[in-house]
Amino acid sequence: MFDAVAFAGGGNRCYWQGGFWEAAAPLLGLDPAMIVGVSAGAWSACYSLLDLGRMVNEMVAEGCSQGRRNFEWRAWRSEGSPWPVSLMYRSLIEAVIDEAALARLKRGPEILIGLARKPRRLPLALAIPLGIAAYQIEKKWRSPVHPRGGRALGFVPEFVRVQDLASPAELSAALMASASVPPFMPVGRIGGTAALDGGLVDNVPAEPLIPVEERGGRTLVILSRLYRAFPQVKGRLYVQPSQPVPIGQFDITNPDGIRRAYEMGLKDGEDFARRLGRRNP
Repeated sequence: MFDAVAFAGGGNRCYWQGGFWEAAAPLLGLDPAMIVGVSAGAWSACYSLLDLGRMVNEMVAEGCSQGRRNFEWRAWRSEGSPWPVSLMYRSLIEAVIDEAALARLKRGPEILIGLARKPRRLPLALAIPLGIAAYQIEKKWRSPVHPRGGRALGFVPEFVRVQDLASPAELSAALMASASVPPFMPVGRIGGTAALDGGLVDNVPAEPLIPVEERGGRTLVILSRLYRAFPQVKGRLYVQPSQPVPIGQFDITNPDGIRRAYEMGLKDGEDFARRLGRRNP
């Protein structure tokens, strides 16, 4: 039905995507040749392809039930950051992705993880706040599905192919780099140089879909928040949550929100599959 699928970023909101995939994929027989993900959307793509959505969602909800706060000065000494979310996210990835999981992912569709490289002429210390500010201003001012501010500043997209990775540690590094939004998440390093959240170029990673669409293929873009309008691209279908996902991007204090995001995704995925099935009998 769809030749390629893209998972947008969005932090904790991306657990909606996990529920959506669990419900929609079997009903529609989704079996794309390529999966693209950025930031937490790349993580959603990986655990969804491993059929571990419910388990991962419960692991996250349990982790958010431990009484930790979103900002903790004491964590700076013990964990290297006052934002516990970064260590919790890395620990989650490492707990799920072992050698067997990586081997299974490599046997599936081609998986691309989106990163951003900083502008060549800007030092990292300046590029990061400029990139984040441009993204936030454009999102609040125009709310486009595909922002342009990051590219205008000189940020460049790069995609890591999971099938080319040699170890779970390399996959963990790629996923962490794809979600690198300082100060919440540390700067990643891929290929010996700094790598940042792919959302600084485009939080909805559609660029790898274009060749598929130009060949006449069909693509699906799974968002994580609501947009007012979508670009009209031949062969491409966008799907978004039916209502705002009830969890903050980096919030580690709301286990109920984590669970509700997934349950919302299950319902929306089932509704989407039924609507699409009626449209394409």
